[in-house]
Amino acid sequence: MKLPLIDAHAHLDELDDLPQALEEARQVGLKAIVAVGMDLPSNERTLEIARENPGFVFAAIGYHPWEIRKEEVERNLEFLRKEAGSCVAIGEVGLDYRARVKKDLQKEVFEEVIKIALQHQKPLILHCRYSHRRVFEMIAEAGVERVVFHWYTGPLDLLEEIVKAGYYISATPALTYSPPHQAAIREAPLERILLETDTPVQYKDLVSRPKDVLVSLREVARIKGMDPAEVASHTTRNATEFFGLDAPSSFR
Repeated sequence: MKLPLIDAHAHLDELDDLPQALEEARQVGLKAIVAVGMDLPSNERTLEIARENPGFVFAAIGYHPWEIRKEEVERNLEFLRKEAGSCVAIGEVGLDYRARVKKDLQKEVFEEVIKIALQHQKPLILHCRYSHRRVFEMIAEAGVERVVFHWYTGPLDLLEEIVKAGYYISATPALTYSPPHQAAIREAPLERILLETDTPVQYKDLVSRPKDVLVSLREVARIKGMDPAEVASHTTRNATEFFGLDAPSSFR
């Protein structure tokens, strides 16, 4: 039986086998994919892919901390301001304290991104490597109501605050081997979990594609001791509501 699923985070612009990857996703039961951008070129391509696949691929545009260059900041931010209305979320954005980008510059950019999300009433898809607490503080202080902490591996005491604030975390195929990720998914209520692949990330021997959201589903069900069909139903409803997707009955 095919379960209705949503891949809440995929870098489709990086695929050289995109038509095949999308067809394989449809064949295993995916109802939607949220394609995320990282900088101006990837944002432009992500919007293009969404236009080419209406009702199946939904665009999120972002400015990843890895891609921040001081001389390019205003051009990237202006694109987000201009095109935010064309997407379902702002992401992938946040802070990465292992990136070779000055923390102060990352923080300045993220503050502007938060303003854009609030102005356009868009949820945020967050990257927060070694910066979970700071990212949480910034979005909470700004009053952002809808965020997902992508591939959460942070502290469990902070996870409790994230859940209490009504925020989400996402589950990836890294659940097959990552103890911190497993611990987070074990502790988070199903009502606060989205499924994703982070395509085309390689998880050991698995070079991910959107169809591999089935791996995320299987692992969440295993960790929580639940029926995969129940996990699929809850997480698909979560993603549909979080991104404000126009959900046909088959999503439910």
